[in-house]
Amino acid sequence: MPAAETLADQAYRHVRTAIASGELAPGEKVTERGVAERLAISPTPVREALRRLELDGLIERIGPRTVLVAAIRDAAIDDLAEVEVGLRGLVARFAARHATDGQLEALDAILDRADDLLILVKERRHQGQPIDRHLVALLDTMQEFNDTVSACAHNPVLVRMLEQSRVFSRPERRELLLRRIGADDTFGLERYTMHRALVRALRARDSAAAERIALEDSQSGLAALREGAQDR
Repeated sequence: MPAAETLADQAYRHVRTAIASGELAPGEKVTERGVAERLAISPTPVREALRRLELDGLIERIGPRTVLVAAIRDAAIDDLAEVEVGLRGLVARFAARHATDGQLEALDAILDRADDLLILVKERRHQGQPIDRHLVALLDTMQEFNDTVSACAHNPVLVRMLEQSRVFSRPERRELLLRRIGADDTFGLERYTMHRALVRALRARDSAAAERIALEDSQSGLAALREGAQDR
């Protein structure tokens, strides 16, 4: 299971996601009060979040309580994306070392359910029937797979760092994926096969192969999400 977020973590990821998606444009003003009101929290965790974003190079401070989105947004997001991808690779490397037999069986079972859902989605699409509910179930299943891989690492600190480094929040990731899959039923299928390959690497205790597969999957997936965010 992912580590619980603090209010500062939530504020940090909210603003960072808005910058990554283009909702907050370079040069746009952001205030502590505005973020606090939007998230219905006190200004204190927002203040901490803005300090972290300033260190990331995503914002520039122009006053005690006011910042601007930095003009170097694209380069800064590239840096954040590189961190997220690298941490996903490390999680896979640790998972190859520490996954239990029960966890590996659970991963296979999750992918079996995903296979069934994918077949159902294709059949319903071919028949012209609604697929939204089944797409949501498929995405939930794949998120369960990712969370189980993270649990296999048996490293709460590393998992927490990964959660905090996400370029896109979970809700936004879901929104982008639903849009892309809804428009193109082949979207992501070339990456989907990597999940089986990852489980094989975990079973073989091949940490280098597991890390390599996770890196490739994360890089392509994140690039597709960023492309989808720019097209909105």
